[in-house]
Amino acid sequence: MLKRFFGWARDLLLSVVIALLVILFLYQPVKVEGTSMMPSLIDQERIFINKFGYRLGFDQVRRGDTVVFWFPGDPSKSYIKRVIGLPGDRVEIIAGTVHVNHEPLVEEYVPDEYRDISSAPAVTVPEGRYYVLGDHRSSSNDSRNWGPVPAEAIYGKAVFIYWPLDKLGVVR
Repeated sequence: MLKRFFGWARDLLLSVVIALLVILFLYQPVKVEGTSMMPSLIDQERIFINKFGYRLGFDQVRRGDTVVFWFPGDPSKSYIKRVIGLPGDRVEIIAGTVHVNHEPLVEEYVPDEYRDISSAPAVTVPEGRYYVLGDHRSSSNDSRNWGPVPAEAIYGKAVFIYWPLDKLGVVR
């Protein structure tokens, strides 16, 4: 009986250690706060972010990725936004339509009711930075307000919604 208990305790301890390693280094649970990413992500949803891919170079930041980063204005806060402009891109918003390198960007993830008609002057994204926008354009504090995000501030990519259960699935 004692041998069975120690075997069970060993397996439990190993499981906890593996879970901690995964959470600390690979995937981290995050709670979405705010409405700036609606309808893709809703306030109070729980998601997993992949912390592994970008940091170790197994993945690179791509246009359309939903990323989590330390807010440039206050690094104690983290934000979640969609990558629109990559280093070297020219990003301009004309009456609510985003143009990247003089071409209108097709944004199926932003329904008409979440668009706005504001404009933003052209910005050439510097090396080592990314231009990010919230999907709910009329309620998002993003690169239109504070400029492109430094690459080193990005610490994860949103990959999976796990709560509420009716939204369970891959982040799009």
